[in-house]
Amino acid sequence: MSAASSQHLSSADAAWLHMDRPTNLMVINSVLLFDEQLDWERLTEVVRQRLVEAYPRFRQRVAEGRLPLSAAGWVDDEDFDLARHMHRRGLPAPGDEAALKQLAGDLASIPLDRGKPLWDMYLIDGPVPGCAVIVRMHHCIADGIALARVMLSLTDNTPENEPQVERPPRRPRSGSGRGRAVGAPLAALGGSLSAAIAPAASAASATSRLARTGLDVLARPGRALELADLLAADARALAKLLFTSADAASVLKGELGAARSVAWSQPLPLRQVKAVAHAQGATVNDVLLAAVSGALRGYVTARGERPHELRTLVPVNLRALDPSAPLELGNRFGLVFLTLPVDRSNRRERLRELKRRMDEIKHSPEGPVSYAVLEAVGLTPAPVESRMVDIFTAKATAVMTNVPGPGETVYLAGKPLRTVLVWAPTAGSVGMSVSIFSYDGQITVGLLVHAHAVPDPEAIVNRLQRELAAMARLAPSVHSELA
Repeated sequence: MSAASSQHLSSADAAWLHMDRPTNLMVINSVLLFDEQLDWERLTEVVRQRLVEAYPRFRQRVAEGRLPLSAAGWVDDEDFDLARHMHRRGLPAPGDEAALKQLAGDLASIPLDRGKPLWDMYLIDGPVPGCAVIVRMHHCIADGIALARVMLSLTDNTPENEPQVERPPRRPRSGSGRGRAVGAPLAALGGSLSAAIAPAASAASATSRLARTGLDVLARPGRALELADLLAADARALAKLLFTSADAASVLKGELGAARSVAWSQPLPLRQVKAVAHAQGATVNDVLLAAVSGALRGYVTARGERPHELRTLVPVNLRALDPSAPLELGNRFGLVFLTLPVDRSNRRERLRELKRRMDEIKHSPEGPVSYAVLEAVGLTPAPVESRMVDIFTAKATAVMTNVPGPGETVYLAGKPLRTVLVWAPTAGSVGMSVSIFSYDGQITVGLLVHAHAVPDPEAIVNRLQRELAAMARLAPSVHSELA
């Protein structure tokens, strides 16, 4: 068997595979919106060439080890049939956006079939006019940054590009796959929004970093003080990860069930958010998370609860954003705690405090340290891993992600893509995912929640849009335009 047809899951990928629960599926869900109807045959051919043939992982299934501690692996699906992954369906009446949200939430509640490669794609005829594409991929395949690049490899800069049926794409040498070059859209990944937070420590894990530094100290004993500082910083990061207490109870942390709901904002002009960030000496990400804090404050207050700080999990990207670099699938990110200042009533103060906390995280080794912990978790027996996930996720109320997309319009199967929505999964007892995606000069914020815990996610989205409009006052030039 070739290396591309059989390959062990990394311990980090195995951890995400085993985190699946009926109440929290480890599936990345996305919705792509179009103003025109896609051609089914053309879409299927694009997926065949640019996904299935370009990335072997998407025609491989997971095979669990036969012994208790033996590793799971990727094996070729000998019965692979693209028709089992590509689905077409219509929306129930009235076929509007509300019906699409209901369908997206229903699909997000359904486990992927472990007997075949862990992904599915749906062409949804409607909402009128246009259509939608819903994509579901298991987190053990790759993280959000890698899967965003994979999905962009399906798109073109112009509507004229056609799949070349007679000339299949060149296969990569390994099971990870590289995909085709997509020019400007893929290059834009490093653009408008940073991928959550990407600290200078873009190295793999904290353990490898310490090992390299330790060897250097043996050769140059004068570096012992530097090593001591490094060890102290990593020790503090590890202590924060392990010994942070459980997040306080709130109306956002209700009992979890299998049913999920989704909601999303109208596209928000990136230019306006940038203007607020510039005026306040902050980043776009700071402004958006401060707006989310304000929206959650309004929501819990309306539910009769006194606002208090809410702890969230934020992914820290540990892979290069250089689009010219070979793309490796799998998971290369850490998770860090970010406490949202929901208790603060003043918008300027919320933004200032949010920026301070984000800056603190950016200059800490928390991302690489948490990735090393995740690798270790993936090596433990299933009952131990499940218990560790419960302890860790009890410390947070929500997951916050921020994925950058192309800065201009791209085309899928010849049709312009209007809006992109992506929801990261929530693990353990975490019940809410807030996902920010930038595309074509617009920002869209989406919510994925447990229907029982948060029965009205639209109320949070509506408050978020009002909060961002109010924050425009922090940038005089934008405020005068909107007045």
